[in-house]
Amino acid sequence: QAVVYKGPLPRYPSGWLLDKHHYFENGKIHPVCGNTYRMLADTRLKEHFDFIGNWDTHYGIFEGCGSSLPYDVEEKSSGKGASTGGCC
Repeated sequence: QAVVYKGPLPRYPSGWLLDKHHYFENGKIHPVCGNTYRMLADTRLKEHFDFIGNWDTHYGIFEGCGSSLPYDVEEKSSGKGASTGGCC
């Protein structure tokens, strides 16, 4: 899947920062994982993006996903059932 930021979100005509790992430049195709795709497609942000692709193929974890991003503080794992974050 991929998305294209078409704007304009107020105050962000040239691009929009979702989090520490996802900056969407206006008019550029950005490959995204399924969770990011859904965070954009299933919210009020939908009108500001074009969506490419479908759910026929899963491409695995994208670079930067599956870590503590977008947070700077590392989470402490408590062991059983603990999660380190991530999107896929």
